[in-house]
Amino acid sequence: MAQTAGTDVPPKGRPVRERILAAADEHFYAEGIRAVSADRLIAEAGVSKVTFYRHFPTKDDLVLAYVERKAAVERGVLEEFRERSADACDTLVAIGRGISDMSCSPGFRGCPFINAAAEYADPDHPVRRAIAAHRVWFAEYLGELLGELGVADRAAAVEQLIFLRDGAMLAGYLSLDRADRAESIVRAGRAVVEAARTDALT
Repeated sequence: MAQTAGTDVPPKGRPVRERILAAADEHFYAEGIRAVSADRLIAEAGVSKVTFYRHFPTKDDLVLAYVERKAAVERGVLEEFRERSADACDTLVAIGRGISDMSCSPGFRGCPFINAAAEYADPDHPVRRAIAAHRVWFAEYLGELLGELGVADRAAAVEQLIFLRDGAMLAGYLSLDRADRAESIVRAGRAVVEAARTDALT
């Protein structure tokens, strides 16, 4: 792409920052964060180094933006599931089927948050804190759904549902056998919820 004096003209008006983030989103997820250099993303986005570092002073700043963008997209999808579902039970079923659909899609490489966390060992790093914040949000989201289903003591059930989600994402990446995956996830989720309801009655 032709550039003039280090300035970038986004194709079809697409903002430069979005072009950089789109390149990061594709390559960080497909190949791993450490494996993708800033120079490669600069070339992929068709921007100058000056422009790249003006938007993202360090690669870690870009990784943080990538993780936050992934989190925002996932939150939007989960809220849409809740808006479109008849009740909390239907929402949980939609989540299970959504995980199955995602894990069967081309290019699926597991959970982007777990993948990113594996590359940042320090739990106090801003990237890890962003991942932790998103998982806290997800736990609260599940807790609200369980509350609507009459589960009073929700902490253990939320933890189990998150274990189920994480395990399903990992299995989806590693396993070639995808038959009946959605129903398996939904059945396991129902078992967690029913056990929590039963505990609440005893």
